[in-house]
Amino acid sequence: MPIKVTMPALSPTMTEGNLAKWLKKEGDKVKAGDVIAEIETDKATMEVEAVDEGILGKILVPAGTNAVPVNDVIALLLEEGESAADLKNVSATPAKREAAPAPQATKSAAPAPMPTSKPVTPPPASNMGGRVFASPLAKRIAAEKGINLSNVQGSGPHGRIVKADLDKAPVAKSAPASGAFRPSGPDAKQLSDLLGMKYTEIPNNNIKKITAQRLLESKNTVPHFYLTIDCVIDNLLTSRKELNDKADGAYKLSVNDFVIKAVAMALKAYPAANVAWTDAAILQYEHADISVAVATPNGLITPIIKAAEGKGLAQISNEMKDLATRARDGKLKPVEFQGGTFSISNLGMFGIKEFSAIINPPQSCILAVGAGVEKPVVEKGKVEIRTVMSCTLSTDHRSVDGAVGAEFLQYFKKFIENPVSMLV
Repeated sequence: MPIKVTMPALSPTMTEGNLAKWLKKEGDKVKAGDVIAEIETDKATMEVEAVDEGILGKILVPAGTNAVPVNDVIALLLEEGESAADLKNVSATPAKREAAPAPQATKSAAPAPMPTSKPVTPPPASNMGGRVFASPLAKRIAAEKGINLSNVQGSGPHGRIVKADLDKAPVAKSAPASGAFRPSGPDAKQLSDLLGMKYTEIPNNNIKKITAQRLLESKNTVPHFYLTIDCVIDNLLTSRKELNDKADGAYKLSVNDFVIKAVAMALKAYPAANVAWTDAAILQYEHADISVAVATPNGLITPIIKAAEGKGLAQISNEMKDLATRARDGKLKPVEFQGGTFSISNLGMFGIKEFSAIINPPQSCILAVGAGVEKPVVEKGKVEIRTVMSCTLSTDHRSVDGAVGAEFLQYFKKFIENPVSMLV
């Protein structure tokens, strides 16, 4: 019987992918391990290898098809002795749909417990005085599903609406799909028609969609707290020039390489900032895996320098250049951009002096790095011209409060202003 080739899940967050290209055509022989297609995931373009051998009998999803759900059948392989006639008896129903009855049975077997002995309650406290009291998660789910919170009875403390209260709430017919952005005003065409503007529509790829969804979730659910510190980097610039002059082409250090190393050393010296929040406990990581924001033609991605606290500046520099190049080409492996314990976003090369970045959950911190700018600085009662770089730390206040964030920045400032201390 022909073998079904399905859309693979190439990352833990992947629910659908774009079938960018077929590298085999119908009638081609396929061996296990052969690369048969290229798939665009939510973060990169990846190659798909065949797990069985045979002849590519029929391509069901053509190249260029977007938003193909994971486990949908995309092609059929003919085994030895089979012919095109055998394809007629094969259902192209996605594997996940064939297995759908089992989860439904499990779901219905364990319904959420509902109170039956409660007396009639007064109007919901969650909507007293015209104001709706609901958890941030409940508000987000209600916005996605089109639920009017003023009609929902809250079961949380003091009548507060929580996620469980929305399970049986009526959903608006025009509600967008879960996870979709719900605009508050007219769409692009309506706005253009209204104001007479011309525009070019640029479709959002998977990377932009996932990035937008996660950033929105981060700002809505993570209590951001911001701390800014100025660092004098004249010693860094001098050390960088000396090291690059002596490298003889083996490497070329950037300011960002020093920032990565300084952050990693600060986390090693002060691990209280190298954490993640969970409802049960704060997780403190053993290594500083530094995610670095890289702009690509398809959107933002954050490749990771693993255990950066134990690597030299030259190794960090060469790794970062390799990761950034492959990120722009869409060739990163999931393990190279998924995870990380702390993020860095550097816009100094664009002349941006200071900015605040959005936390990348489940991480607790992201450092926004600005440009080095010459400024007058008072030193021992004298005014001197120094190169000053402003850095803003965004923290998840649940796990890294103001005092912890401030302490971390003191360690970072010590390392970045005295680069020799990072070599000891």
